[in-house]
Amino acid sequence: MLSIRNLTKSFPGPRAKTVLREIDFHLEAGEYVAVMGESGIGKSTLLNLIAGLDRPDSGEVLFDGIDLCALGDDELTILRRKHMGFVFQAFHVLPYLTAAQNVALPLALNGAPGAKMRQRVAALLAAVNLGDRGESPPQELSGGEMQRIAIARALVNRPRLVLADEPTGNLDPESARQVLALLRDCVKSEGAGGILVTHSASAARTADRVHVLTQEGLRPA
Repeated sequence: MLSIRNLTKSFPGPRAKTVLREIDFHLEAGEYVAVMGESGIGKSTLLNLIAGLDRPDSGEVLFDGIDLCALGDDELTILRRKHMGFVFQAFHVLPYLTAAQNVALPLALNGAPGAKMRQRVAALLAAVNLGDRGESPPQELSGGEMQRIAIARALVNRPRLVLADEPTGNLDPESARQVLALLRDCVKSEGAGGILVTHSASAARTADRVHVLTQEGLRPA
């Protein structure tokens, strides 16, 4: 499903630095993989390259056989909207939308019919144990609840690939445990591929396998 070959990324400037060097990685549908590494090592940069949000200096990112580096910005936007889901440390739950409206946003952007959208949103809210909070604004939700909303939003469009960037960094230990279990279960139940970026060893243990990103490259733990 996802193949990364010889991926290299540098940032220019007075302190020019090669962040990623000749990265090779492969992910199959149904796999849930953790990528660990120190802060600043390039984990988020790797996710941005996988999602086509940034361009590498060299190498390939192949998603279902499509070279993302060969696509234009509009093509990448459509591909992300249809086939990728994102969960971030900062939640990115929109404060002026209800919980249900936040979850529905990817479907709305893709022009899903109203009845289908309401049915899918209700199913996802139930799956993350927030079936009775659909009309709640984010201001009435805890951090753990907002992250569950973010997970439901990431999965509502049945993406082929789910990317999670430090999704428990702002949560207390019990909320983090619940969110990690939920994220894994939802990715597995949808048959998606999942990549969890984290610096936490306990978070990484929820994955099927773990890779470690260092200055020398990406290697199995």
